[in-house]
Amino acid sequence: MFMRIDHIGIACHDLEAKIAFFSETFELEVVAREVNEEQGVKEAMLHIADGEGGGSYIQLLEPLSDDSPVGKFLARRGEGVHHVAFGVRDVTETMAKIDAKGVRLLDERPRHGSLGSQIAFLHPKDVGGMLTELVQAASPDEMAKKRS
Repeated sequence: MFMRIDHIGIACHDLEAKIAFFSETFELEVVAREVNEEQGVKEAMLHIADGEGGGSYIQLLEPLSDDSPVGKFLARRGEGVHHVAFGVRDVTETMAKIDAKGVRLLDERPRHGSLGSQIAFLHPKDVGGMLTELVQAASPDEMAKKRS
């Protein structure tokens, strides 16, 4: 069902400071920046490596407001891992399979994600307390456009 770990989402107070840290310390390159109003975040995707079915990334997330999901997370838990995202071939099909196994979906249908992907989230209480994201990567042509 899962092809790879697509990304690890890390909540932070200061996106620019965290980008500098991950770039300088781990020599990771920022390949995309985006403001996602729907999710209430400014984000940066830092490329780790490419593999079967797409790349792996660190996603840094700064809330646009204190009452956004990431803002609330930071208030409760502080900076750190917010979610783990798994790459899948077909997010809609994977959602149906997981739903049929009794795991609650936070999304009824896929929505826009980073780098042109389609995403959906699973309820953390059904996945051992871990917010879990499913990611269907954009086609290689779409990825090339987003990364250039």
